[in-house]
Formats: sequence, C-alpha cells, structure tokens
Amino acid sequence: MKQRYLVINRLTLALLACAIAFIPALAQTESANHFTQTTKPSKRAEKKKEVRYSCPMHPDVIAKKAGRCPKCGMDLRVERKDETTAASEVNQDASANVSLAQTAATGSAQTSRMHIPDVELLDQNGRKLHFYSDLVKGQTVAINFIFTTCTTICPPLGATFARVQKELGDKAGRDVRFISISVDPATDTPERLKAWGEKFHAGDSWTFVTGDKPQVDELLRALGASSASREDHTPSILIGNDVSGVWTRTYGLAKTSQLVQLIDDVIAGKPAVTTAETSKQ
Repeated sequence: MKQRYLVINRLTLALLACAIAFIPALAQTESANHFTQTTKPSKRAEKKKEVRYSCPMHPDVIAKKAGRCPKCGMDLRVERKDETTAASEVNQDASANVSLAQTAATGSAQTSRMHIPDVELLDQNGRKLHFYSDLVKGQTVAINFIFTTCTTICPPLGATFARVQKELGDKAGRDVRFISISVDPATDTPERLKAWGEKFHAGDSWTFVTGDKPQVDELLRALGASSASREDHTPSILIGNDVSGVWTRTYGLAKTSQLVQLIDDVIAGKPAVTTAETSKQ
C-alpha cells in the first residue's frame, strides 16, 4: 500500500512540475498575441483614400464616380487621389502636352520647334506617304487626333475642323493643310477614315492618316499626343509653320474665329497670341 501511495505522489509531483514549466511559455504566447493585436492596423487606418475623377480639359470638374464632363463630354478618367496629388495623367508625355488646362483657359500655348519623324503611313485613299516630307515639309498645318469609333470628343473635333476649313475658304489647301491622325490604327483603316471624313464634308485640303501601330505611336509621341488608351487622347489641335518653326497647341473645341486667327498668325510666322492678350488690344 505504501508503495502505491509513493507512486501516486511521484506522479503528482511530476504533473505539478510540468504545469509549473508550462506557465512561462503560456505567458509568453499571450504576450505575443497581445502585441500582435495592439500593433495590427485599425480598420480606419486601412481605409483607402478617396479617389476622385476630373476632366482632362476642365480640371475644375471633379466627381466621385467615373462619368462624363458636363462641359465637353469627355470621360472623367483622370483619377485624383485625395490629399496626395492632383497631377493629371492625360498624356504619357506631359511636358510635350504643354498643359492643356492652361491652353483651354488662354486659347493657345507656344511650343518649341517640332522634330517630326518621317514615318510611312496611309492616307484615307490607301496611298502610302511619308508624314513629314509629304504633309508637313514647307507647309503650314493644323493637326488633330481622332478615332472613328469615338462617340464623345472626336465628332466635335471633326465638326470644328470642318467649320474652320469652310471659314478659311481658298486658304484651305493653298496656305494651310488639315491633318487628322488616328490614335486607333488597328481599327481605323483608310476606308473607315474616308467614310468618317465624308460625314464632315472633308475637302482636298484635309488628310486622314493611319498605319502600322509602331509608326503611329512614334509619331504621336513626337507630337505630344501619346496616351495610355485611345479614350484619353488629347483634344488639342497642333498648328505649325514648318518654314518659320512657329508651332502652337490649342484647345480643339475653341471658337472657329479664334482658331482661324491662330492659323492666320502661324501662316504669317507670328508667335501665337492668347485670348487674354487679344482682349487687351
């Protein structure tokens, strides 16, 4: 009997020793759990900053959801991260874009002499041409950027070119040529461009160009019109005199009279005059 009690006592002491050894490990585990819980970010801290959308041409138009600008109809695709940055991502080459927001407010923006690649493209009649040597060299040109499946900004851009072409009369084709470059060359075949131009009664002075995407992309980059997607392409018009080296970038939906005046100034080799400066004269 005494031997049985002795075994039980030894067993009890062994269990007690194990329990005592386990207590520090348990305390350490609880401490680690407590540290994890106290250092875990709160749900408020993890809450994402509010994303807003603004118009590339009208930065004052800001919305909490994607939609269209009530002023020009462009998609509100430019995201503005609250309390971080208000920089727009309209173009991959923002420096060449010459601040379209400022352009919309003043009417025009002077650019430096352009370096235009002589890439091989196709016109609306399917004829091969070299962009610089066949369309720009020694000429005054007005260039816009469109794609035929666009239902927002491109039709108004085409209508604006048509009004300016009509207003210039004999000067169109003689003193200035109009060029529309497709930003969606994979879709815009010469036939599609020709049909699109006919909607706006494009005359002989108006050339539409498309081609292989690498060549078109190279040209768009050189002209400051490169964009991540076709929907975000620039709504500007580039007006230039290759002889004098005067180049002006202006809002593509500006008033017809304003665009005609800018073109006349560029034909004459004069630096562009902004709307604000014109009003002072």
